[in-house]
Amino acid sequence: AVGYPKSVLVPTIPEDPSMYEEWLTAQRGSRVEIRIPQRGTKRELAETVTKNAVDAFQRHRLKRAADHNSRAKALNDLEQYLSLPVAPLRIECYDMSHLQGTDYVGSMVVLEDGLPRKSEYRRFKVNVPQNDDFAAMEEVLTRRFAAYVADKELPIAERGRFAYPPQLLLVDGGKGQLSVAVRVLEQLGLTDEIPVASLAKQFEEVFLPGNSQPVSIPRGSEALFMLQRIRDESHRFAISFHRERRDKRMTASVLDGIAGLGPRRKERLIKELGGIRAVKAADLQEFTSLTWLPHDVAQAVYEKLRSTP
Repeated sequence: AVGYPKSVLVPTIPEDPSMYEEWLTAQRGSRVEIRIPQRGTKRELAETVTKNAVDAFQRHRLKRAADHNSRAKALNDLEQYLSLPVAPLRIECYDMSHLQGTDYVGSMVVLEDGLPRKSEYRRFKVNVPQNDDFAAMEEVLTRRFAAYVADKELPIAERGRFAYPPQLLLVDGGKGQLSVAVRVLEQLGLTDEIPVASLAKQFEEVFLPGNSQPVSIPRGSEALFMLQRIRDESHRFAISFHRERRDKRMTASVLDGIAGLGPRRKERLIKELGGIRAVKAADLQEFTSLTWLPHDVAQAVYEKLRSTP
């Protein structure tokens, strides 16, 4: 069928690829395969397409953010819309990520003068009961701002990485997450020092403490765009950390105990094949074609994976 190829090349295998393959197969009328190209011109083409897509997306997102006037207007508008004492030159946003209650992680991302300050980003490993986003948020915020309170008592030269407070604390979520942030700040005596707001995903609504109705920030405004951008970045950062922890755990359990497959070879194998799912789906030829992997080790990896549910 026109418009439906027999194979779709992707940089990483999506969750439940069979669902997409079945739909594409039905549209095409013959089998369609989703796969990661391993070598040759198809792999080079896929890498080029991925790089071009990433570059184009970053240019699109940063075009507005890099403009000083639009950033200044967004910060000044946020001061007005959120009734802040000053324009929020430093904004911190927090998000939690987990998979069915496992590998809970938290992220903190920072905008300074409206631009990402990646050296200030932080990741948190969280230990909370399953499926308790509120407890996870409380743990992360308490750790961050308790450290700030402790640092304030030290000489400037001895202060640590959490020594600077935000002019706006933004949490990803709705009224529940906002209530958690308010409670943490109250317990630490920071209510009057650090303004807080939440940005709910469903309708992109911004909530402030004590208000049952969302703040009216115009759709498409630079102010709302800035909040959305830092929220999206915090989500991306949390998800990437969560996947990193999950993949390490999965790798340890699936590839452990194979003679000749040490940590470096494990890492290289996963990277070259495109992730742990691609490793588990690979056939023997894909393993033996890796010139740096001894044939007996490739055979052992294949047999171990075939015997693992």
